[in-house]
Amino acid sequence: MAGGFADRLIHLFTRNAEQRRPEHGRSKKFQEDPHWRDLLLIYEYFNGDTGEGLGAYPKAGWMALVASLIDEWRRD
Repeated sequence: MAGGFADRLIHLFTRNAEQRRPEHGRSKKFQEDPHWRDLLLIYEYFNGDTGEGLGAYPKAGWMALVASLIDEWRRD
């Protein structure tokens, strides 16, 4: 169960098949601009349906959690 939670949280910050990050939502600048597309913003809240980041950013606690999950769960 923990692995499923970790995978879903990591998914918010990784590019999908269309090379879009769910956390950036509809923001053309963050999705397509080569100067901004690799910037990860760790928002306070996320839309439960789309994964789009909402609220204040950056949040150091979330950032640390996501980095830890990626390190722990994505060892290939």
